Amino acid sequence: MSHLSEEQLKELYLQLLEEKVYLEKHFAINDNYGLSNSFKDSTGELSMYDNHPGDIATEIYEREKDISLNEHAEFHLNQVNEALARMESGEYGICVFSKQPIPFERLQAIPTTIYSLEHVPDPDRSFRRPVEEQILYPPFGRTSFDERDDETEFDGEDAWQIVESWGTSNSPAFAEDPNVDHYNEMYVEADEHVGYVESFESFVATDLYGEHVTIVRGKAYNDYMHKGEGDPLLEPENLSYSEDEQL
Repeated sequence: MSHLSEEQLKELYLQLLEEKVYLEKHFAINDNYGLSNSFKDSTGELSMYDNHPGDIATEIYEREKDISLNEHAEFHLNQVNEALARMESGEYGICVFSKQPIPFERLQAIPTTIYSLEHVPDPDRSFRRPVEEQILYPPFGRTSFDERDDETEFDGEDAWQIVESWGTSNSPAFAEDPNVDHYNEMYVEADEHVGYVESFESFVATDLYGEHVTIVRGKAYNDYMHKGEGDPLLEPENLSYSEDEQL
């Protein structure tokens, strides 16, 4: 610390001490930015499990903000304590990278710094996240099994598809498929096969003994033929159907 005079060192010491007192008092007054209180207490809800994520989006955002502010303040307090410790050990004001003295003017601006201006590293990104995100991710939370080959049961996405098929406040403008022409086609993966694997299985029928194959002409059949997936000779051309059958 030979490059710092006693007067300069005293000024920096008082600046650090003031920061330390302020931060410790701030933590005590606001209970670590409210993180000392549970999420249940802060929202007044008895349980979060019956809420759609959108219903508590504001509360989750506020909790994320509190975590970020608290983490920033904790980090700053640690920097202050470490700077005070370096003053006692005689290492204060020396760049840990170049081992060269840090200018007094820089220490005045950032008394906790351990780097000279040209050796400041890129800041690290925080990976501390609200615990609620463990439930919300992946989509539909822990009940989503679409990406797993060893799970085939009814999952959270299937439950939401059924509920969504009854109707939502969304318009076709919010649909996944921009070419939907009916509200019944708007819900998640509305074109997914339910009860069958191949499209033709939804309109090809047989009797009880697997004989007398017939074609049930409807939307699924028309879409199948329109997309060019069907064989033009799927049905004999000389057959004629009544108007009701064609519908």
